Amino acid sequence: MNEKEIQENMNKSIEATQRNFNTIRTGRANASLLDRVSVEYYGAETPIKSLATISTVDSQTISIQPFDISCLQAIEKSISISDLGITPNNDGKVIRINVPPLTEERRKEFCKLASKYAEEGKVALRNIRRDAVDKEKKEEKEGLISIDESRDNQFKIQKITDKYIASIESKLAEKEKEILKV
Repeated sequence: MNEKEIQENMNKSIEATQRNFNTIRTGRANASLLDRVSVEYYGAETPIKSLATISTVDSQTISIQPFDISCLQAIEKSISISDLGITPNNDGKVIRINVPPLTEERRKEFCKLASKYAEEGKVALRNIRRDAVDKEKKEEKEGLISIDESRDNQFKIQKITDKYIASIESKLAEKEKEILKV
């Protein structure tokens, strides 16, 4: 693996971790809260954003306007049984979700969830590092590169990994700050 390929893979892991962070509620209405909620639509699990227009009316309200009114009940049910802890209100055409302010206990739960997502991201980065180092060791064993060259490359791989892990930790700190902000 070359450095560019390693960095591309690590960037993808960082982006995935950021998407996970975006699904955590912070007390403000945000359409990305519903990214992980899917609805059974004609026998297939379908993300809500594929079935409806999702918008934030104000800082406390999310509006969901389905393209097909017949799936309104299914969307409402999926939101109700999700782990978001929010209750949808259906007026027959649009689903509105009032996002209540978070309690101190709930904020701490969300911080733990953010930490879990950050750890998953770090594990993904470490897996990329392991694969790259294993490849270096294999090339060294086959005589394609020298021992010194292999060690230098492994050191570079570790430095790249450290940089990306620090990036995840800073994103985690930002998200925790956002969650704990009252």
